[in-house]
Formats: sequence, structure tokens, C-alpha cells
Amino acid sequence: MKRLPTRASKRLPRIVAAALTLGSAAALVTGCSDEGAPLTFDTPRATATVEEPERTPRQAPRASGPETLLPTGPAASFTTANTLEDGTKIGVTTLPGAKSGFTGKVWVWAPKQYFDPKYADSGFPVLVALPGGKGYPTNYWMGTDLKLQSSISRWSEEGRSLPFIVVMPVLNPDDKYYYDGSDIPGQPKIGTWLTEDVPDFVRANFRTFKSRDGWAFMGSSSGGFVGLKSVLQHPDKFKAVIASGPDTVPDSPLWAGHEAERQANNPEKLAKALGAKPDTKANETFLAFQIGTKESGMARLKAFMKNYTKGPVKTRLQVIQGGGHNAKTYMRGMEEGSIAWISKHMQGPIPAP
Repeated sequence: MKRLPTRASKRLPRIVAAALTLGSAAALVTGCSDEGAPLTFDTPRATATVEEPERTPRQAPRASGPETLLPTGPAASFTTANTLEDGTKIGVTTLPGAKSGFTGKVWVWAPKQYFDPKYADSGFPVLVALPGGKGYPTNYWMGTDLKLQSSISRWSEEGRSLPFIVVMPVLNPDDKYYYDGSDIPGQPKIGTWLTEDVPDFVRANFRTFKSRDGWAFMGSSSGGFVGLKSVLQHPDKFKAVIASGPDTVPDSPLWAGHEAERQANNPEKLAKALGAKPDTKANETFLAFQIGTKESGMARLKAFMKNYTKGPVKTRLQVIQGGGHNAKTYMRGMEEGSIAWISKHMQGPIPAP
């Protein structure tokens, strides 16, 4: 397929559709009476005990000591962006990336279980959620209209999902170009920011797991591409991704003149290389694809799966009947199977004996 330097025009219909579906950034934060108020996530014993959902998907119990990483600091300053019906809050902060040199906003939500005293010594799995479109200056998953966080709460109670910490960074450094979640020569190092600075920030502020078993991405459209690429590029750091309606090759116009670097960020090349490695637990990577029947790209995803589902590369396709290229469709797909599939292969929090 020819790669043209017109990604913005190629995706304009998708961006417009997303805007119509999701509404403006201002609409995303309505109904939050304490918006802008200081917020902290560092008091796990501050709220009432939540009963452990017996059916939460989990592997065989593991010793919590060596798996859990307590917050390393320094602590970030959060303010409230949204409040859910269960009282949990979505916080926002500005992260200056120490490794990338890029500074951007990050929204974070912790599930109610995170504040339950019986999980006070346990890590929690992390889901880095990336939006479609330009994903700047906001990340639409931070709004309450798509119900990502409240759905994870419900799914965890129903045994269909782990209670993930949801981390929502901006996807690009501006609204002019797509940066493919990569370190394009001469451009802001967005790849380093998303795969190193953002995880370091999460580890600094939350109880997480040392193992990659506790780290995953999810994303829609351009965000799905970045999540897919990031997991394949760093399988030692991330175990799974839910990639919804994604591209499977990097096609930012900013790659012009940097073909070797572009190929180093190509999911097809990365999947082929990973698939040639031994099929061991240490190498297993889980790629959950989603696509609606009313959007294009089905053949492309099926071809990717046919060509690269080998060795430690495990794939699954959630076909969403009647679904289009939008976040609401992909939320339905997650409920219909994708979130349960990655949860089954990841580490869940461990309650105290």
C-alpha cells in the first residue's frame, strides 16, 4: 500500500466521526462538582472495604512480596478532572518526561479496589489507554461519557476484567501531525515518553507490579496502532494490547527521509521478529484486535493475524456486529470479550491472607 504524506486527510473522516461521537473536550468534564480540586491516590486505607469479587479473572495466586512495587516517588500533584458515580476520581497532572524531554498531560484513574485495605500491600495492573485522532490536547478516555472506567469497575465485579489502573496520556505533542508513538528523528520523542516516561510516572505514584504481566495498552485507531507497536517493540515491558481499528504500518509524513527508523517502528517487522523467538512464557505477547463490521480494515487485520500469529505472538479478533470506527463501538467489543481475554493472561491484585 502506498504511504502518502497525507495522513491527516486520510483520517479526517475518522476524526470528524470521533468528534461527533465523543463531543467536545468541555462536554467530557461536565457534571464534576470538584473539578480542579487537589487529588491524591496515596491513601489506600482511606475508604471503606470493598468485597473481593470471587470471579475476577486471575492466574494461580502468587506471592505478593516480590511481585509488588510500592510507589517509588517523587509524587505528582494531581487535580480532579472527573468523578464517577462510585466516588472514584479521574485525576490529571502535567508530566515532564525525564527521558524524552517532552512534557504533556496525563489523566489517571484507580479502581475502588485500589483503596481497599486488603489490597494495601498489592500491586495493580496498569492499562495505558490511548485515543484515536490526534489525541491532543486531551485524551477522550478521561471523560465519563464513554464509561471506560465505570465499565472496568462493573466488569471486575462481574469477573470479566481485572481492576486496572487506567492511565491516559496525550497521544501526540500537537494537533498538526501524527507521530506514530515513535521517536522520529528531529521530532519530540513520543515513543520514549509513552513507553518509558509514562510507566516511570505510574510506578512513582501507584502500587504496580515489577513484572510485565501487570502492564498493557489499549487504543482506538491511531491510538490502537501506537499500542500495538509499543507492545511489539517492548515485549519485555508490556504483555498485552487491545488494538481497535488500528493501522498496522507507520505512515506519519514525518518519517520522510528516515526509512530505516520507520521500519524499526513497523508492527509487521516487529511481530515477525518476535514470532521467531521461542514460544515461552517470558516471550508471550497477547494482541487483542477489534473491528466493527461497518468499518474498513477487516482484511488487513486478518492478514496481519495470519502472517504473524506465530510462536509467542498470540492474537484474537473481536468482530463487532454493526460497529463503526468509533470509541463506543470498541467499548462494546471490550465487553463482548476483549477485556476478559487480556485479563486472563495478566496479573491481578492479590488480597491479604
